[in-house]
Amino acid sequence: MARIFITGSSDGLGSIVAQRLVARGHSVVLHARNPVRAEDATKACSGAETVLTGDLSSIEETKKLADDDYSALLFGAPYSDTADGIPPLAAVNTLAPYILTCLIARLKRMVFVSSDMHQSGDGSLEDILWQQRGEKGYDPIKAYRASKVYDTPLLNVMLAKAFARRWPEGKSNSLDPGWVPTKMGGTNASGDMEAAVATYVMLAEGEEDNAQRSGIYYNPGPTEGRAQASTDDEKTAQERLLQICADFTGMKQPI
Repeated sequence: MARIFITGSSDGLGSIVAQRLVARGHSVVLHARNPVRAEDATKACSGAETVLTGDLSSIEETKKLADDDYSALLFGAPYSDTADGIPPLAAVNTLAPYILTCLIARLKRMVFVSSDMHQSGDGSLEDILWQQRGEKGYDPIKAYRASKVYDTPLLNVMLAKAFARRWPEGKSNSLDPGWVPTKMGGTNASGDMEAAVATYVMLAEGEEDNAQRSGIYYNPGPTEGRAQASTDDEKTAQERLLQICADFTGMKQPI
């Protein structure tokens, strides 16, 4: 059985997936932003191996989380600079998955939770960390569409494809869970939670034929989805995104 680390697993889809994986015999390491949320995570998934705490909006704390060696997601978050001088959404949804993937060694499988909203994202990668536009130019909906974490629309699909190409020995894929009834999705969400969980579990376990592929964007079901064309651009999209993340975090790009 596998050892699986799930960011943002104190509630929502991450927590449900964690519970399912524990029930299937896997060793699951949970993640929460702070000790209070860690307690919530443990109560919801008592069979987990442990829970690690760390604020993914902080580069320092994200690196510390990886040092402990063991999908967080922001939507519609207001603009307020982190200690690193960028909005929390950009830090959590773009930089954190890059840092964790670079620092946690020998990953066999990587699952990046995205969204169909990535289709309307801006594939130009201009000012994705909102350093030039700042608070006056900040639009949380546009920022979400462009960014989003262990769970990201456009940039998470790009990261999944970039890591799949850079690390062929592992499997790196992204998925759209659909509009499901979580805290973010709301009670009126019409998506199929079971289909979303089943797709997530399939990619985490890596045993089914579909999970043997890499660099794929999945819809719930699972079925292969059609990602925005810009995500397949290796030079001006994937490599440029990796370089932006490397320059800002000081983390060396993956080989």
